[in-house]
Amino acid sequence: MTQQQLEKYLWGAAKVLRGTIDAGDYKQYIFPLLFFKRICDVYDEEFKKALVESNGDMEYAAFSEHHHFIVPQEAHWNIVRETTTNVGVAIQNAMREIEKANPDTLHGIFGDASWTNKDRLSDATLINLIEHFSQHKLNLSTVADDKLGNAYEYLIKEFADDSGHTAAEFYTNRTVVKLMTMIMDPQPGESVYDPTCGSGGLLLNCALHLRDEGKEYRTLKLYGQEINLITSAIARMNMFMHGIEEFSIVRGDTLAQPAFLANDTLKKFNVILANPPYSIKAWDRKGFENDPYGRNLWGTPPQGCADYAFQQHIQKSLNEENGRSISLWPHGILFRDSEAAMRRKMIEEDLVECVIGLGPNLFYNSPMEACLLITTTNKSKVRKGKILIVNAVKEVKQKKSIAFLEIKHINRIYKSYLAFEDKEGFSKVLDNETVLSNKASLNIAQYVSNVAQNDATISLDEAISTWQESSKTLKKSMSELFEVLK
Repeated sequence: MTQQQLEKYLWGAAKVLRGTIDAGDYKQYIFPLLFFKRICDVYDEEFKKALVESNGDMEYAAFSEHHHFIVPQEAHWNIVRETTTNVGVAIQNAMREIEKANPDTLHGIFGDASWTNKDRLSDATLINLIEHFSQHKLNLSTVADDKLGNAYEYLIKEFADDSGHTAAEFYTNRTVVKLMTMIMDPQPGESVYDPTCGSGGLLLNCALHLRDEGKEYRTLKLYGQEINLITSAIARMNMFMHGIEEFSIVRGDTLAQPAFLANDTLKKFNVILANPPYSIKAWDRKGFENDPYGRNLWGTPPQGCADYAFQQHIQKSLNEENGRSISLWPHGILFRDSEAAMRRKMIEEDLVECVIGLGPNLFYNSPMEACLLITTTNKSKVRKGKILIVNAVKEVKQKKSIAFLEIKHINRIYKSYLAFEDKEGFSKVLDNETVLSNKASLNIAQYVSNVAQNDATISLDEAISTWQESSKTLKKSMSELFEVLK
């Protein structure tokens, strides 16, 4: 299959479910089944190879050393495929047996979907779904990691488009992800962390970025935490589908119970990329006031907005020597009065390196404009005491209800970050003191206006003239239409 054929084939599984469950729930069932089918097909492929090597020794071929994952015989895809009644029970049991057989790598990876609820998914629907996935082999010789990984990412994108408001929980606009990865520029051997990793796109793209540059990406240490069970499972499957096995993605609440610790304090990372949930109200503010990990570096955020709780968690988790972070936020984080004191301390400590304003509709199901906040624990000599402001609000392509960055947009923003210099109507380098004297506001439009002369407001006379011309054109069109209708 070509890449396009593979994607069409996988998306066909969603069509089997259409009308039976909500589009936002497709991912709970399709991703685990796809992963189940993949590991069974790969296991069979590895088994046959080991059989050839051992001249038909079945016991030798079953040794765990020959397999990425162990698939117990009673939990194989083919056994489930032969089941015609209580299919959901058979699927659930098989998945649990595979998890038990691979406790170090696959524990809990299939999530907690309600396979046994026949009111939700009948035996007939599940049989159709299994038969759909049974049409093609998904082993390594038929579908390489790169190809399947790309198709998996395609499915994540399609589910996001199809499910609307639930998309933001597990999907970050991939063109923004590419820009974020380029700016962070992770290097072989570095540790990369995403405290709210969703489906793992930011972490995954760091590895792919290195691979595309011809560098050793397998030595990258990837860490992620995600509060939603099915989303964290999708992130882990996403890594395996791309052939990446050295990672640690943990389910849990990052603010309440950070997962990655070292000597009773937060583990430190070289690179942090994040698209945290914005302006959440249901969080333990009281606990954060006396945070045992010292994350309230600059103060305690208001109950109605935990944005700076996440930002302080990020900062506290950075390596003191070469730590760098990039986080995607709504623009409000740059200028809200309720957070001014915390923002001031962040700037006074010379942690803010760059702020990039992005265009509207880059968040799923939201027209708000986004921004990238870039911090570093140890700025280069030429950047100390300075902040680069980039107004790239117009560097965006609108398509239906969602927007994205084209390659030309990504390159322009990235080059501006590297250059770290003034460019009329696009970027400006400010001293920290200048920002602090403006109530510590990082409001991009306050420092960099990209309203060109030809965007200026037209005069009243010009407006009236334009309206009159439009009226004449409309009147003529209507007359022609009536003539045709006579």
